[in-house]
Amino acid sequence: MKRRVNVIGVGMTKFAKPGASADYHEMAAEAGHKALADAGIPYDAVEQAYAGYVYGDSTCGQRAVYGLGLTGIPVVNVNNNCSTGSTALYLARQAIEGGLAECVLAIGFEKMERGALGSKFNDRENPMSQHAQVMMDVQGFNSAPPAAQMFGGAGREYRWRHGTKRETFGKIAEKARQHASRNPYALFNQVLTLEEVMASDDVFDPLTRFQCCPPTCGAGAAILCSDEFAAKHGIKNPVYIAAQSMVTDFASSFDESSMIKMVGYDMTKEAARQVYEAAGIGPDDVDVVELHDCFTANELLTYEGLGLCAEGGAEAFIWNGDNTYGGKVVTNPSGGLLSKGHPLGATGLAQCTELVWQLRGTADQRQVANARVALQHNLGLGGACVVTMYRRD
Repeated sequence: MKRRVNVIGVGMTKFAKPGASADYHEMAAEAGHKALADAGIPYDAVEQAYAGYVYGDSTCGQRAVYGLGLTGIPVVNVNNNCSTGSTALYLARQAIEGGLAECVLAIGFEKMERGALGSKFNDRENPMSQHAQVMMDVQGFNSAPPAAQMFGGAGREYRWRHGTKRETFGKIAEKARQHASRNPYALFNQVLTLEEVMASDDVFDPLTRFQCCPPTCGAGAAILCSDEFAAKHGIKNPVYIAAQSMVTDFASSFDESSMIKMVGYDMTKEAARQVYEAAGIGPDDVDVVELHDCFTANELLTYEGLGLCAEGGAEAFIWNGDNTYGGKVVTNPSGGLLSKGHPLGATGLAQCTELVWQLRGTADQRQVANARVALQHNLGLGGACVVTMYRRD
């Protein structure tokens, strides 16, 4: 019988620009200590650790976790591109749910360099990159960083299908900056107008510079446990994982000549379907969402993939303000990847941290009123999509 999995401690560092952060193991130790303090438990209560990062040596996870203590526990190193942090969370959840452990740490970190997002996808050994390069060569995409070409191309395809205005994508970035201005952990706290977003340098139509997430350094962590462990430590009414799914690529990612499909739309849609089915509730019941807005085009596509609006309905959803406070569902109250930042291995754990704070009612100026159901979406090309639903009764 599956056991319920609780999130009893979370923590993260303030995200920073490349060259302005501590080393990766120091950031990880800070996030880990914050999560342990939040849970109110010592490190020696943790039985396993899953450490996520993309850039680094094969046992960077050990170096990071050793800053919390040397207790001899299993440490598993995880790399799943931009969904790495949520993959670590997924594995930690499985260990608790399956009865293999009572208390597990999921931790993610990244110390990035300028331009890292552009170079990461220029890998001819990656089947997704090979397929993407063929498609981009055929369509004449050759001037922007590969990641921007992929997601920008998906946004362009969406515009061709639905007649969407370029300003609709910029509106997402404007919203991200407004939300991040309330988040002390975010990289960018300065508010931008839609005009400023659209006037920034063109990257790849419909994307401008302020519609692309920045390379970022940072760390995040979460402590997961069973009901029995929570009761033993006097933890009452914790946030818990109501459902979680990981989905990898279907043939449609490669065979349908669609940039939208290539950047993970079908993965997102199926992972969300599985989560709603397992949780027994749907998108209309969700109060707050942290989704993978590596580019504004992906946030727009993800609204539809998660069922937050109908297919083809994203433009109205955005301009009606249904994606922010006072609307249908608050998306990326943290500022998202666009403004909070995107340290690859840490992103999924930072999303988890924000949503736990929201469900506890401790998100300060970002608080979504009466939030009880939260949804997380973390996408990595190559590919893997992890969707997680959190609840607090």
